[in-house]
Amino acid sequence: MNPSPEDMARALDAHPDYRVLRRLQPRTSFNLASEGLPCARGIVLDTETTGLSSETDRVIELGMLLFEFDPTSGLIYRVLDVFDELEDPGFPIPPANTAIHHITDAMVQGKRIDDAKVARLLKGVSVVIAHNAGFDRPFVEQRWPAFENLLWACSIRDIDWQAEGFGSAKLEYLLQTQGIFYEAHRAETDCWALLELLHHQLPQSQQPALLSLLETLNQPQLKLSALGSPFETKDLLKQRGYRWSGEQRCWSRLLSGEQALEEELSWLKRRVYGNRSAQVELETLGGTIRYSNRQGQKKLVPL
Repeated sequence: MNPSPEDMARALDAHPDYRVLRRLQPRTSFNLASEGLPCARGIVLDTETTGLSSETDRVIELGMLLFEFDPTSGLIYRVLDVFDELEDPGFPIPPANTAIHHITDAMVQGKRIDDAKVARLLKGVSVVIAHNAGFDRPFVEQRWPAFENLLWACSIRDIDWQAEGFGSAKLEYLLQTQGIFYEAHRAETDCWALLELLHHQLPQSQQPALLSLLETLNQPQLKLSALGSPFETKDLLKQRGYRWSGEQRCWSRLLSGEQALEEELSWLKRRVYGNRSAQVELETLGGTIRYSNRQGQKKLVPL
């Protein structure tokens, strides 16, 4: 009798020289909710677009999973609704983008995402989660302004994957470390992958990934801009996690919490400004603003 594929996979899994990847199997139930425990609603979201600019490009696919979870423990209970629709952007999709997500002009011709369904899914939602919310949020806010009033979290930035022992924050890689693979770059599929990842326990903090992400919602997100930093420090800033803003013409970095801010201000004064007098800009971003294109409260901070 020939062994089944699963029998062979288990045999390889048991051998120290092999690791087995299993295809992602979307599931609608993760944990049973206990009576009397808190229950909240969240949305995992992903988009496919015609390009990278939320000002000139358009959403051509919106995927969302509405799910229930325990906001105290981070346990995911069940998926309540699944949404995935295409939309005609009104102009040809660039071939380079079609090569990534495989959405063609013929697939979206004459289609429009149902605004009423989107609004219905958003009712009573505590948090919207995207893997790279800084990309998805500006796109969906431009198309559906109701997203502006919701708390957002980013599963790339709001979990310290490096501190947890991972070499990358890419969704495909993170799931592969859990023994799972999937075909990426379609909105609904990426949503199922992200929800599965949020269900898993982090190796260092020993708590569900969702809980680590939710804990950041209570922390103010701070955008620190190194105004007038010397040109020769650009590589140092880049290595530190700063990104160049062509609009502001300076290097900026996102931080969480007052302790991280104090440490960063001290580092900037010593390593970037050479203990000379300088000013940096601090922008406070609440959960309804962070990862959007809208601005928070700004102030100048002397070093």
